[in-house]
Amino acid sequence: MRVIGSLGIALCIGALALANVGAHAQSRGKQAAQTEFEEEVVPQRYAANPEVDAFINDIVARDGFDRNELQKVFSRVVFSQTAARLAAPPASPGQKNWTNYEKRFLDNTRINGGVRFWNQNATALSRASKEYGVPEEIIVAIIGVETIYGRNMGNFRTIDALTTLAFDYPPARNRSERMALFRKELENLLLYARERGVDPFSIYGSYAGAIGIPQFMPSSIRNFAVDYSGDGKINLTTDVADAIGSVANFLKQHGWQPGQPVVWNIAADRGSQGLAEAGADGQPEPHWKLGDFIKAGMLMNEPRLDVGSALDTPVLIVDLPTPGQATQYRMGLTNFYVLTRYNRSFFYAMSVYDLADAIKAARAP
Repeated sequence: MRVIGSLGIALCIGALALANVGAHAQSRGKQAAQTEFEEEVVPQRYAANPEVDAFINDIVARDGFDRNELQKVFSRVVFSQTAARLAAPPASPGQKNWTNYEKRFLDNTRINGGVRFWNQNATALSRASKEYGVPEEIIVAIIGVETIYGRNMGNFRTIDALTTLAFDYPPARNRSERMALFRKELENLLLYARERGVDPFSIYGSYAGAIGIPQFMPSSIRNFAVDYSGDGKINLTTDVADAIGSVANFLKQHGWQPGQPVVWNIAADRGSQGLAEAGADGQPEPHWKLGDFIKAGMLMNEPRLDVGSALDTPVLIVDLPTPGQATQYRMGLTNFYVLTRYNRSFFYAMSVYDLADAIKAARAP
């Protein structure tokens, strides 16, 4: 699940959603009660809690909430040990493995499912692509990576998950920053519920608070979700058109460049690969120019690219390591950077791109 918006994530992003979630939330609430998988919840942990009370005071002053009502809300919120456990960094971080990561997403389930999803929603996808300038296959691939086209949207009660991570984030190097971000998402969840007139306890999603088919965080719901079906409501959980339009709008608002490439392939010769390795500094925003590498002797494996006219193009180097193998390198452009706004991971953005290509090829006549 992806953290998008202020968390970077579309989590997501994507990224990282659902206005008028009431109908969805009622049915999913019953489902969650039947398929509960949290091994421990702690009630009353956030009642008369000094940190929570300070948070309540802040958003009462900033957003005009009723203090008594919020105190009642947090007296009902429960600590989710599962959310805290899943958010914890691994005790011994493993090596990044691009080959294994991509296998999780570039599989028949997502490719064939993407073709079906595209065929079933061709009208909305075509319209969104024309309106927002984002290729249909990119929209489909993001939804495929995030939830397998709505199949896996999460069974966590969102207010429990966000409150747990806002006030009981597990030990981590950046714990205070993460808690601050989750408190902002918790505030946005409460604002969203108030704006849409829904019960915040009726909203379900991922352990990190991402909601709906595209796994939008509450801040992204409020800033980027759209009513694309035209029914006067935004519902990212059961309205596929709204999910499609919202993903496209998210990418457009984060700077998607219509008609421009996402990545370029670098030649496989040792010199070009060495230059790619030297330029792979992990920064997701394009901060080199293509000409910087061409002048140093890099060759490109892009037959249709007019290198001479593209020397000023802003680029970054995408490194994709796999233990025991040579690291793969690609050259990312602005649209690659936009994909990382949905989820701040080179692996994520590259998987979306490769899955999009695979779905488009599988759908071709």
